[in-house]
Amino acid sequence: MKTYLRISPKDNVAVALAPLPSGTTVELNGLSLILKDEIPQGHKFALTDIPEGSQIIKYGYPIGLATENIPSGSWVHTHNIRTGLGDLLTYTYDRQVTELSTTPERFFQGFRRPDGKVGVRNELWIIPTVGCVNNVATAIERRARNLVTGTVEAVAAFPHPYGCSQMGEDQENTRRILADLISHPNAGGVLVLGLGCENSNIDVLKEYIGTYDPRRVKFLVCQDSDDEIEDALELLRDLAAYAGTFQREPVSCSELVIGMKCGGSDGLSGITANPTVGAFSDLLISKGGTTILTEVPEMFGAETQLMDRCENEELFTQTVDLINDFKQYFKSHGQTIYENPSPGNKKGGISTLEDKSMGCTQKSGTAPVSGVLAYGEQVHEKGLNLLSAPGNDLVASTALAASGAHIVLFTTGRGTPFASPVPTIKISTNNRLNEKKNNWIDFNCGTLVEGGTLDELRDRFFDYVISVASGEQVKSEKAGFHDMAIFKQGVTL
Repeated sequence: MKTYLRISPKDNVAVALAPLPSGTTVELNGLSLILKDEIPQGHKFALTDIPEGSQIIKYGYPIGLATENIPSGSWVHTHNIRTGLGDLLTYTYDRQVTELSTTPERFFQGFRRPDGKVGVRNELWIIPTVGCVNNVATAIERRARNLVTGTVEAVAAFPHPYGCSQMGEDQENTRRILADLISHPNAGGVLVLGLGCENSNIDVLKEYIGTYDPRRVKFLVCQDSDDEIEDALELLRDLAAYAGTFQREPVSCSELVIGMKCGGSDGLSGITANPTVGAFSDLLISKGGTTILTEVPEMFGAETQLMDRCENEELFTQTVDLINDFKQYFKSHGQTIYENPSPGNKKGGISTLEDKSMGCTQKSGTAPVSGVLAYGEQVHEKGLNLLSAPGNDLVASTALAASGAHIVLFTTGRGTPFASPVPTIKISTNNRLNEKKNNWIDFNCGTLVEGGTLDELRDRFFDYVISVASGEQVKSEKAGFHDMAIFKQGVTL
C-alpha cells in the first residue's frame, strides 16, 4: 500500500495517504527526505525547501503562499500557508478543449413519462407553497404511507420556511425551485399544498409551472378546505392510482442527468473520490449523458481550468460571470470572498480555498463545458454543465435536483446523513469513514490508495449508479430521508 503521493511532477508537496510518523524516510522519484513532523492522513509535507513567499504547488497548480521558510520534510498546513487569491479578476479565454470519444450505450430501468421525460423513481411528492403549511404537509405524508404499493415507491413532503414575506430575487428563488421540483420526473404524482394568502400562492406559482398534466399535478388551498388533511388524502389517492400505471422499462443512460457535489472534504477528496466521480462524468458524457457541477465558491482558485474547457467564447463569458457574480454576492453582504475552507476541511488536510477548489473540480473530469446554468434554471444541454449555487450541502444538492438531476453524487471525507429531493449517493474518500459510518456511506473510494486503478474503480462505480437509477435504494432513502433547501437571498418583509 502506498503511504504518500505526489499528485503531479510539478508539485513541491506530497500528501500522506496514511498517518506518517516523524522520522519516516520518504523516497519519491529520486528524492529522499526524512519527515521532520508527524503528518496526519490527507495532510501535506514539503518535498523541498520552500522559501517564505513562494508558491505551494499541488495538483500541478499553486494552492497558496508560504508564510515562512518551510524546510523539506515539514508539515505544510494553515500554520505556514495562506491563500494567494484576490478579489474580482479579469480572465482571458485560452481554449483547451478535449473532445471525448463515444463509448457503447448502456441502459437502466427507468420510468418514461408522457411528456418524454424519464424518472429514476416513481414517488408521490407533497410540496408546500409556504412554510405555514409545513406541519400539514408532514401530517399528510404520515397518513399517506399506505399508498406506497405496486410501483409507487415513496411518499415525501418537502417542508421549507419560505413562500411569503420575501422580496425580489429572494422570492424568485423560491418560486423557481418549487416549480422545478413540481416538474421533476422522479415524481409520478405531485400535490401542491397552499395556504391561500401567501405571496407565492398557487395561482402565482402556476405561472412558473407552465403547462402541466392534471392527472399528475393536483392543488389544494388549505383555507378553502373544511378538512385539508382528508381532502389531501383523497387527492393523493387519485395521484397514486395514476402513478401506479407507470412501470420501469429500459432507458438509454444518454437520458441520465447526474449532479455532482462534495462536502466535509478532506485531503484525500481530490485523490480518491473526486477523481472517481470525474472519471464517471466523462464516461457518462461519452455515452451521451449529462452531468452538472455546482458549488461555485469552491471553484474559486480553479476556475480558469473550467473556463479554458468552455466549448466557445459565449460559454467562457457566462462562466466568468458565474464566478464574479458570486464573488460580488459575498462582497455585497460584507463577507470575505475567501473565508474558506471550513474547520472540518482543515482538520482533514485542506489548507486554503485553492487547495479545496483544485480537489473539488476533479469531479468535472476532462469533458468540455457545454452549458452554464443560473440558479433554478433547468438543464438543456447534454454534456458537462456548470450551475450557479452556493457551497451549502442542502442548498446545492436541492439546486442540482431542481435543474434536472435524477441523482446527486456526494463525495465526503467526514460524512453526513442528509438527503435531497432525489437519490443522493454518499461516496467516502477514505476507508476509516466507510467503516465508521457505513449506515451513511453508499460507495467507498478509499480503496484507491490500497491498489487498483482509477478506471477499474470508475467502472465499478458506474455499475453502481446504473443500479441506483434502476431502483436500488441508497442509505438515506432506506432511512426514509427526503430533504430540500432554498438559497436565501436579499431581505424579508
